Amino acid sequence: MGLRKRSMGAVAALAVSGLALAACGSGGSGGSGGDTIELTITQNAIAGGKNAAAADHITKWVIPEFEKTHKNVKVKFVPSGVDDEQYKTKLSLDLKSGKGADVIDIDSIWAGEFAEAGYVKPLDEIAPDSAKWDGWAQIPEAVQGMATFNGKKYALPIGTDGRVLYFNKTLFEKAGLPADWQPKNWQEILDAATKLKGSGVPTPIQINAGTAMGEATTMQGVLPLLAGAGGEVFKDGKWAGATQPLKDALGLYQKIYSQKLGDPLLQQEAKGRDKSFAEFAAGKIGILLEGDYFWRGVVDPVAGVAKMADRDKVVGYAQIPAIDAGKGLRGQDFVSMSGGALRTVNPNSKHPKEAFELAAFTLSPAALKQETQGHVRITARTDVNKEILAGDPLLMFISEKVLPTTAYRPPVAVYPQVSAALQEATADVVSGKAPDQAAADYAKKLEGLVGGAGNISS
Repeated sequence: MGLRKRSMGAVAALAVSGLALAACGSGGSGGSGGDTIELTITQNAIAGGKNAAAADHITKWVIPEFEKTHKNVKVKFVPSGVDDEQYKTKLSLDLKSGKGADVIDIDSIWAGEFAEAGYVKPLDEIAPDSAKWDGWAQIPEAVQGMATFNGKKYALPIGTDGRVLYFNKTLFEKAGLPADWQPKNWQEILDAATKLKGSGVPTPIQINAGTAMGEATTMQGVLPLLAGAGGEVFKDGKWAGATQPLKDALGLYQKIYSQKLGDPLLQQEAKGRDKSFAEFAAGKIGILLEGDYFWRGVVDPVAGVAKMADRDKVVGYAQIPAIDAGKGLRGQDFVSMSGGALRTVNPNSKHPKEAFELAAFTLSPAALKQETQGHVRITARTDVNKEILAGDPLLMFISEKVLPTTAYRPPVAVYPQVSAALQEATADVVSGKAPDQAAADYAKKLEGLVGGAGNISS
């Protein structure tokens, strides 16, 4: 999930205007408002521009509604509409120098990096009552993990997504496979792909691999498979090297592509992922591991980039199984990977109690229902999802079945380089290298990225 499309926070006009965010709680107590408290809230959104709907929601609904119940608080929205990396750099500088809005959004992948730098702090240190927020009871523990680093919660989860196995029911029927297919292990995936191949499907299964697909390879490929084999890329301060779960994950790639159940050329093309979307929509791919964006933004019958007029009838979906029942991450039968954004309180805020109340209010059922009118998305809250996702079976499936089993990327600075090394390992296997050797080569690269063998588990 990118930063809003996921409601990512931002700064005022960045390089375009050269303005910095107002100092936290700029009005303070007193001033012209007497006891009035002034708060600022920011997102990477601006009226008439990037994420305009999010900007409108904050300015036209959140602020007036919050001020109705907080008579002594005045809230100002600080808009922006910039590149995510620009935002990250500027936000880092603001937080380091004690500036920034009182309520800010960060990408979940930045949480650990910001925490280690001291840019964000655990919520219970900033706002002691944050643990009493009633919203926590509505957020699955796995989703709470998105906002957790070293065992402490640093933010509130805004929204999330999930990965599933999509499949073409028409192709399945021709191959003698059930319309309600739900594989219980990896072998059943291979068996289905073999039947699809026998019935003439050009590409029975597509699981992203290689460097051309970038992070899509990691999030829609190696990390879900690693979780399915019971592994994590980062745990207890150490990075997983040539572990058995990694060898198992790479081994599944080998079986798929050595048996010609997948198309290895797709992995090498600059627009291979887009091509895989088009081929699935055209009935040339039987099984595809993807996120809910594929359903919402790719094969959507009206606005999709690879529209499927018969999507709701033809496209099936299933949970990603563990290598065998009970062998997945946390002993699970099924697994997934998710991304998301977080909303937190600036540790420099002069009014942390009220700032947390504002952040929590934006994630109240009323606020989320209002925000998602006309553009439904998966929120972090189960109670809200049950209501707003009722008309979308795939999103409801992910909310109810997938999110309780999901996992997240490690939110540390070196992760992008580690991810690239994982992509290279999958490319090696698809090109014919043995999984054990590819895992060993990956572990060697990892040593140079994470500070030596002492930071790697095997």
